[in-house]
Amino acid sequence: MPTQKIGIIGAGLVGLATAIKLKDIHPELEITVWEKERDAGQHQSTHNSGVLHAGLYYKPGSLKARLAVEGIRAMTAFCVEHRIPHDICGKVVVASDTREVTRLDSLFERGVANGLNGIRKLSRGELKEIEPMAEGLAAIHVPEEGIVDYRAVVAAMKGVLESQGTVLRLSKGVQSMHFASAKWHVASSSDSYECDFIINCAGLQSDRVARMAGEMPTTRIVPFRGEYYSLKAELGVKLRKLIYPVPDPVFPFLGVHFTRLIHGGVEAGPNAVLALDREGYKKWNVNLRDMFEALGFSGLWKFVATHPRMCLHEFSCSLSKKRFCKALQKLVPSIQESDLLPGGAGVRAQAMNAEGQLVQDFDFIERANALHVLNAPSPAATASLAIGGHIAAKVSRLITSNS
Repeated sequence: MPTQKIGIIGAGLVGLATAIKLKDIHPELEITVWEKERDAGQHQSTHNSGVLHAGLYYKPGSLKARLAVEGIRAMTAFCVEHRIPHDICGKVVVASDTREVTRLDSLFERGVANGLNGIRKLSRGELKEIEPMAEGLAAIHVPEEGIVDYRAVVAAMKGVLESQGTVLRLSKGVQSMHFASAKWHVASSSDSYECDFIINCAGLQSDRVARMAGEMPTTRIVPFRGEYYSLKAELGVKLRKLIYPVPDPVFPFLGVHFTRLIHGGVEAGPNAVLALDREGYKKWNVNLRDMFEALGFSGLWKFVATHPRMCLHEFSCSLSKKRFCKALQKLVPSIQESDLLPGGAGVRAQAMNAEGQLVQDFDFIERANALHVLNAPSPAATASLAIGGHIAAKVSRLITSNS
């Protein structure tokens, strides 16, 4: 039997991890990874807060919860093996009022059900002992969470792929593809390639790649930019843990928080505002195609109509440093506007359906000759090895049944 050729579109952490795990299962496969950028992991994989998430928030028994818990342990082990900078510093989730204390109890139960190690409730006094900067009525301590250098993770994964014989084709953005004569014919800007099976891990461009392959996905990628401030150095060194709020179940985002960075410093944020450029990391970046696709999508307007207060709040925090600071003061009241310095930003590939609902779990299209990952939600960076293993198992079943 001739060697099967597998093409993976997108060299973010999920695409790289999928290639690694698939090669582990089937060493005989010829795997090629296409990436339109000059290097791997140039978007969501490295434009994030650098947190190792443990799976606290997710419904027990769900795929998202299972992969999150497996994922942080796999990623931590990978970091140890490859000597990647990381720090399991722990996180506190802080309840600021009595309503949040009730939600905190439910969150704690989820964490226990999901199998998080060492999770415990904290009184107000206990919170101050382990994180003096935070203020709240109560909190949860999640000791398994931490921070990591995801750029170093990307580099290490590239090294693994090279040792496995996988081909990484950089600066080779896929421009067209079609299936004919039992083969996928994939064309980039400078060459073409044939393969037996394609895996779409294109992240911010995943819905477009699916349509390029002839699919009609029912969801659309709506990009949300998350903006950060950096804390002044003399203030940042005082922070011991990651400090997060109790998420509001009415709102689809976690809310602003404080994150230590692996190479020093602290970020505060992010908010969540519509990005008019899927790969635009500055406030006024505009891509006309991205803008018209987003604003012409009825699901977006239904989302805004469902969450008008949240959308207005997030937008106002983007425009007003004072409002952003006020949101941060809920967790650390001593923070002042003068403590906040300009920071970075990331863009989240959020799948949304036509009813304006955010897709909170994984979304796949499976075919005999293709698998499209249309939504790999947070914590996809942390859980990339577990997600890659899950995708690889799906692909293994498909290619084995077809052989």
